[in-house]
Amino acid sequence: MSTKKPFWNPYAAGIGLGLVLLMSFLVTGRGLGASGSLKRVQAAVVHEIDPDYAADNRNIGSIFIPGKNPLDHWIVFLTLGVALGGLVGALSVKRIKLETIHGPRFNKESRWILAVVGGIISGYAAQMARGCTSGQALTGGAQLALGSWVFMFSVFGGAYALAYFVRKQWI
Repeated sequence: MSTKKPFWNPYAAGIGLGLVLLMSFLVTGRGLGASGSLKRVQAAVVHEIDPDYAADNRNIGSIFIPGKNPLDHWIVFLTLGVALGGLVGALSVKRIKLETIHGPRFNKESRWILAVVGGIISGYAAQMARGCTSGQALTGGAQLALGSWVFMFSVFGGAYALAYFVRKQWI
């Protein structure tokens, strides 16, 4: 018989996230975000394959400054810290294992396809919006930016509307 392992207390986790956001402002002068680090990693890979294309590309060309590594940037280290913090959090409550969670009517492969397609759409949308959900909702919301609050309500409203169409994977 296995016992359910506890999650972190949501209030403690929320306070912790708020403190991380505050420390991000104090240490880097900027808030939280993740899409910028992924863009920098992708740009570094493209630059390794074809440096001229990367330097001339309107989307990623400004990342390349002569004599500077595009990965030597605060947002890359912030994202690594978030991943490390998530790992420490999961290890601290012994809730870490490799698994694919899916509903009874949805197989593992379909779940992965849905996740990859959703990730691609989210990544594209983050580039269009010039920021990811963590940057918009957490950082912009903490600064009381109207656009960030509209974004947050739109994300939750859109997710609620889409849930009807993907609910079969969980029930």
